[in-house]
Amino acid sequence: MTTTRSDEVILDLEDAVAPNEKEAARDRVIEFLNSGAQAWVRINDASSDFWSSDCRALADCRGMKGVVLAKTEGGNHMWDTANRLGGELPVIALIETARGLSRVHDIAAARPCFRIAFGVNDYTLDIGVEQDPLALAYSRSQLVVASRAAHIPGPIDGPTRDPDELADGVALTRRMGMTGKLALRSSDADTINIGLSPSDSDISWAQEFVDQFNSRGGKPKDGSDLPRLNRAKIILERARQLRLLPG
Repeated sequence: MTTTRSDEVILDLEDAVAPNEKEAARDRVIEFLNSGAQAWVRINDASSDFWSSDCRALADCRGMKGVVLAKTEGGNHMWDTANRLGGELPVIALIETARGLSRVHDIAAARPCFRIAFGVNDYTLDIGVEQDPLALAYSRSQLVVASRAAHIPGPIDGPTRDPDELADGVALTRRMGMTGKLALRSSDADTINIGLSPSDSDISWAQEFVDQFNSRGGKPKDGSDLPRLNRAKIILERARQLRLLPG
């Protein structure tokens, strides 16, 4: 398997596979996962003819890290998928339809929901808009709010198809409050990792603010200090997690 700087690898059994090739692709994924490899698998949506077979075949794979459920449209989809996979594997809900977005709080609150991801390509087709930041701002914000309300990590944004637009796409992901991004190419990983990590200026500001706050004996000057302190602590904690600062 080719090495990658991506945080995770997702093997696709849904849109990347033609209907008449689903079974063969599933067999190859199972063989790969049982050979000592580890990965996530995007399975077919719960309303498709392939979902049950995907769940049944993957339930006992040794290298399964979790599944990405295509076109998730309700908390029941999360529970049903998790139960068919044995009840322990995490499930990432891929929001790709208006129906899915309208139920995103129910989806995020379902215990098997590990995280929410934005299937931006299918979503724009479903609601009939261009992939324009303004047109999709409400949708992205809904995923961010639902994730926060359910106390799960921030959502994962959809991929950027044009490599020349990747840096701008990552910047948009960050501005919208999303904390991960899907990639179609392993070569995208460095740009995404750098773009979504705390910058040197972010870290410097956070360290300076915490030092100043502590030098005053932990007493806020005004009502904005405590929110800024929390933001600074989040930046520093994330920097430590990413090994940008010593633990």
